[in-house]
Amino acid sequence: MVTPAGAGHVSTRDDVERAHLVDPADHTFEIARSGPSPDVADLVRRFWMPVWDVPDGAASEQRVLQYPVCLVVVSNTYARLYGVSRGTSATTLTGRGWAVGVMLQPAAGHLVSGVPVRRLTDRHVDLADRSLVPAVDGARLTGRLRQVMSPDPTDPSAQAEARDLVEDALRPLLPVDDEGRLVNALVEHVETSPGLLRVDELCERFGLGERSLQRLLHKRIGLGPKWLIRRRRLQEAADRLRDPDAGLATIAAELGYADQAHFTRDFRLATGLTPGGFAARFR
Repeated sequence: MVTPAGAGHVSTRDDVERAHLVDPADHTFEIARSGPSPDVADLVRRFWMPVWDVPDGAASEQRVLQYPVCLVVVSNTYARLYGVSRGTSATTLTGRGWAVGVMLQPAAGHLVSGVPVRRLTDRHVDLADRSLVPAVDGARLTGRLRQVMSPDPTDPSAQAEARDLVEDALRPLLPVDDEGRLVNALVEHVETSPGLLRVDELCERFGLGERSLQRLLHKRIGLGPKWLIRRRRLQEAADRLRDPDAGLATIAAELGYADQAHFTRDFRLATGLTPGGFAARFR
């Protein structure tokens, strides 16, 4: 009998941190994280605000096993709306800089972009381009965020003002439509149900046929239900692999993999790292 995924495991990391495939030896950055105001919780999951200082001639690659949501990121040099990445999303940090990152809810990508989110899968668009991001005045938001953050991006009051600016820009999208609330609930169920391993179980839970579920997820998050379930398992794996006492075979079994080889193949395809290689960073 397969043990339900993650049974008996309680993580001390938050949902953003465990998806960040960080090298613990990299001390070139710090990240402030916070939740949204309650009234925009249907649109925004989390804020994260990294500040980095990378020595001259060096670079710091940040790889994230992204959640099934679109992201808005405004930095001192760029402003983008990101679709979901099937593998990992990678950003290379150099010099000094900062960013205001917004992890949207599954419902919000379609509302911000005005198109089926599958068109954004594995790509990003310029936040200031109103033809690509019609629902938000990205140029105005970018300018105001840079004005607030540039003097001191580590200042908590500047970070709070930046959050307020983003939330004010998104509030006109409320209330979230019925389909959006459904996709929020679907994704939340997958992410909080470690024993869920099959698409038919998800269909039964929400009273949807598999084709209807496929269409809904491709429209609102850009990828299908099998990917959604597999991504949750891999994020849980990345979390578990940080534990120096965890064994690969045990993790594979508890996440519902038939064997360790299957687990290793899945993890390497998604992250570019073997589970053992990732775990070695924390030993």
